[in-house]
Amino acid sequence: MKIAVTGSIATDHLMTFDGRFADSLVVEQLDKISVSFLAQDLQIRRGGVAANIAFGMGNLGVRPALVGAVGEDFVDYRSWLERHDVDCKSVHTSETKHTARFVCTTDNDMAQMATFYAGAMTEAREIELAPVAARLGGLDLVLIGPNDPEAMRRHTSECRNRGIDFVADPSQQLAFGDGPLIRELIDGAAYLFTNEYEAQLVQQKTGWSVDEVLGRVGVQVMTKGKDGAVVLRHGEEPIEVGVAGERTKADPTGVGDAFRAGFLCGLAWELPLERCAQVGSMLATYVVETVGTQEYELKHAEFLDRFEQAYGADARADIEAHLKKA
Repeated sequence: MKIAVTGSIATDHLMTFDGRFADSLVVEQLDKISVSFLAQDLQIRRGGVAANIAFGMGNLGVRPALVGAVGEDFVDYRSWLERHDVDCKSVHTSETKHTARFVCTTDNDMAQMATFYAGAMTEAREIELAPVAARLGGLDLVLIGPNDPEAMRRHTSECRNRGIDFVADPSQQLAFGDGPLIRELIDGAAYLFTNEYEAQLVQQKTGWSVDEVLGRVGVQVMTKGKDGAVVLRHGEEPIEVGVAGERTKADPTGVGDAFRAGFLCGLAWELPLERCAQVGSMLATYVVETVGTQEYELKHAEFLDRFEQAYGADARADIEAHLKKA
């Protein structure tokens, strides 16, 4: 299966605060908020939703085509991704803007405060998918992740017009997009990815009920944090998948991206939806155990052992032949 992953490519600046944000917030004064937090640590990491997903897929053994816009400072990052089996030939390089930046502080409750600088990402709207498909000999699936809104609109429209199945993953853009934009990005998607909060935003902003959303997409995949994930289809029983179980908690940034990467690999391997979600949940566990979205290292035997411990011997047998050996 030939998969293109579109969306943000960024550098993450991750800080930790030894305290609770909630202790510094006065609900009655949020309209006058002015607070600062003394960070205990700073990690500068590679990130961006599309790059994180592509990195995860490459590690599992499915080579995706990364599609997005970056600055000329992307040279080292490109080399890193290519070494991890990501096709970067369709990444657009801006001549004037830096690669996007994500700045995030996490407190002791794993609550987060973040700011995102778009930079070169605004030029993603100039990217056309037809040359990507031509170079690869066709596209079977395109994930349309959070990006410049006009880029998301363009990619979605092009997939519809060219008959390419697409995954709607609006994520952070749900907070900023209006109802018409969100309806446009979701309607007709083969798959819709959200977390629980984002699912509520979709309903609120589109005016669609749960059943109406499911009537407009093929499959909705909703992550639920510590409660795992659920796969929803119109007229079908929900498929509930539990978390794989982490050994330690370091940082939650990028966990959802890893879940998507694993799920897409499951689709590429033609596995049942339940198994796809299990692969996603297992990979997500690796991310929560490390600081940074692309700092984990997969070892073939260890991944299989942990996967079997979480989901059983049959689950292991289903993925063993597909998983990249390392």
